[in-house]
Amino acid sequence: MPELPEVEVVRRGLAEHVLGAEFTATEVLHPRANRGQEGSLPALLQNAVITGVGRRGKYLWLNLGDSWDSEDAGNTGDAVAGGETRGVDKQPAEGGGHEGTALFVHLGMSGQMLVGEPGKVTSPHLRIRSELRTPTGELLELAFVDQRTFGRWLHTETTPGGVPEPAAHVAMDPLEAGFDPVATARKIRTKRSEIKRVLLDQTVVSGIGNIYADEALWAARVKPMRRASALRQRDVLNLLVESRAVMERALAAGGTSFDSLYVNVNGASGYFSRSLNVYGQEGEPCPRCGTPIRRVMWTNRSTHFCPECQVL
Repeated sequence: MPELPEVEVVRRGLAEHVLGAEFTATEVLHPRANRGQEGSLPALLQNAVITGVGRRGKYLWLNLGDSWDSEDAGNTGDAVAGGETRGVDKQPAEGGGHEGTALFVHLGMSGQMLVGEPGKVTSPHLRIRSELRTPTGELLELAFVDQRTFGRWLHTETTPGGVPEPAAHVAMDPLEAGFDPVATARKIRTKRSEIKRVLLDQTVVSGIGNIYADEALWAARVKPMRRASALRQRDVLNLLVESRAVMERALAAGGTSFDSLYVNVNGASGYFSRSLNVYGQEGEPCPRCGTPIRRVMWTNRSTHFCPECQVL
């Protein structure tokens, strides 16, 4: 499943290519890709303008606004992690009703958001496609490809902060500007569960999945099975610092791709998998102390750690 760095790579690509574009046509090709939708997705998106591209943890969305005449399409904006938007300053054309709404995107296990020329995507796993018109009049296609059909698009209302309602329960992630590591560390230390389980709890801290939890725990020298409440505040703070650091490195590498299921909006794979210290490295020497990395099955997940130097 794509984790925070992979979703952020996609968010940045979408912001670069489709920000300010208007939905002119949408076709749902598989009902699971729009499950739970009230009303017709093509009708709900018609003439909506993409005013921001937001993300919180592993969740992605396109903030929507009312359409405008092409001659008013001058200044575009961007959205940063957490759903904060810098609005698009344009005059709306007739036919509004899109303010305060968003296209919520859950990539699931294998979802891909691809941008290109209309008709370019011919994948048998194409689930939804939309035609977009940019402020300069260029036509683009936004395609949702999802082999395993666990992902979906959902047109929804947003909270006052611009976050879609399906993501409103999700905690802030370590890359958000408003993330409070001290308060988050305190919350983590109230939990009696194992620290890795707490890191994966999206209501405590979002965006950290199995890969980056293992990598951050190794970097902070913390045992994955250690009870969160037994850790010192400074150790949890350091763990959050390492979580942010490992995800920033992954982001710089375009994310982690083990197969062709995760790609960015141009169809390119990330290469952070070449830099992993423990995840997927069972039996290999620990980069820090040389002890063979161990892999155990825990809560139906593979957990990788160094039995020698992860001592906290």
